[in-house]
Amino acid sequence: MNYWLMKSEPDDVGIDDLQRMGSVGWYGVRNYQARNFMRDQMQLGDGVLFYHSSCPEPGVAGLAEVSKLAYPDPTQFDPESKYFDPKSTVEAPRWQQVDVRFVAKTRLLALDELRRYSELAGMTILKRGNRLSITPVTPAEWSFIKALLT
Repeated sequence: MNYWLMKSEPDDVGIDDLQRMGSVGWYGVRNYQARNFMRDQMQLGDGVLFYHSSCPEPGVAGLAEVSKLAYPDPTQFDPESKYFDPKSTVEAPRWQQVDVRFVAKTRLLALDELRRYSELAGMTILKRGNRLSITPVTPAEWSFIKALLT
């Protein structure tokens, strides 16, 4: 089993939206490394830290799990979508998405709080200049964060 931190802007899809919908396709990823994580490494049942980003208080807002393996992101083909990619075709899609299923809404574990724990010092989200929307989380980091949330 793998573990991931997946960022979403709560104005687009927040943890409350995921809870209401039950599951959602993780659309709009336009970074090759993040796409490759979804396409090549994510497995059904992988744990997800659902992270609110680009908001007044960023942080882990809940838990989810991968519920559908990678498949072409339909927004890449939609000229009306901000995620449209004219170089992508149905025959040769460039962008993938996975589905994630709601597991739990948690207290907000803010970015500032994450920074306080030496056990989390190696997390990609805490490294300077990190802008990836999907990053791996080690089993030790996952366990430590789950303990903080319970």
